[in-house]
Amino acid sequence: MKLASFTHAGKESFGVVDGADMIDLAPLAASVGQTLKAALAGNKLAQIEAWSKTAKSRIPLANIQYLPPITNPDKILCIGVNYLSHVKETGREIPKFPMIFTRFANSQMGHEQPLMRPLASIKLDFEGELAVVIGRKGRHVKAADAFDYVAGYSCYNDGTLRDWQRHTIQFTPGKNFPATGGFGPWLVTSDEVGDPSQLHLTTRLNGAVVQDAGIDDLIFTIPALIEYCSTFTELEPGDVIITGTTGGVGAFREPPLWMKHGDVIEVDISRVGILRNTVTDEDKLTDI
Repeated sequence: MKLASFTHAGKESFGVVDGADMIDLAPLAASVGQTLKAALAGNKLAQIEAWSKTAKSRIPLANIQYLPPITNPDKILCIGVNYLSHVKETGREIPKFPMIFTRFANSQMGHEQPLMRPLASIKLDFEGELAVVIGRKGRHVKAADAFDYVAGYSCYNDGTLRDWQRHTIQFTPGKNFPATGGFGPWLVTSDEVGDPSQLHLTTRLNGAVVQDAGIDDLIFTIPALIEYCSTFTELEPGDVIITGTTGGVGAFREPPLWMKHGDVIEVDISRVGILRNTVTDEDKLTDI
């Protein structure tokens, strides 16, 4: 299934994407929960799938506004320099352990929503990434069992203010400006995706390919990341692990390539979907 969170007619909901329509799960909310995160926590995906096969409550996708698939995750764990191609362009050594930083939920926006370039900097960079959404509570999860804890996958653009990222050795400021983390358009359940190492990620800026790599270029695989993260924290349903970006980011180009007002950035992952956002300067937005 493809599961998405959205707003329609001023109300938030979530549903199943079926072709050009959204099957609104609002009529089922009392049974499965008000949000996708709640449905994961209640282990309701099988019930949702069965109900959606005969559901009549449909909304054209053209009439909705996408939200991040998980609108308020308990944790967003981001992995830095986790592709060999990105390690090479940064000049770093291959890390011995995953480099982890965090994002805040209110720094994210959904598919087709404006990605904000803040007033504080013009150095807004793109980072196309595969997002893993956790489906079960887990602590001390072994890598061999890790996929049992995965609900599904999504696309992510870890938009980064490079100068703010480099103010200190801590990445947090550069990764948490409002509306810089694109997430979506939906969560594709793990049964439809299969082996994520066989996926391919492409990032396009105004139609031009700027990043292109197989997920098999990851240094720390998804099972390894789940084992590591679940050792130092308890993973919860709806938690998101952003697995890292590949080579080609704007900061290491000559000259650097920063996103600007009006640019369209797309993160395209095979068997998952295409996340698309248009860059808008902060002073041209009224609701951030």
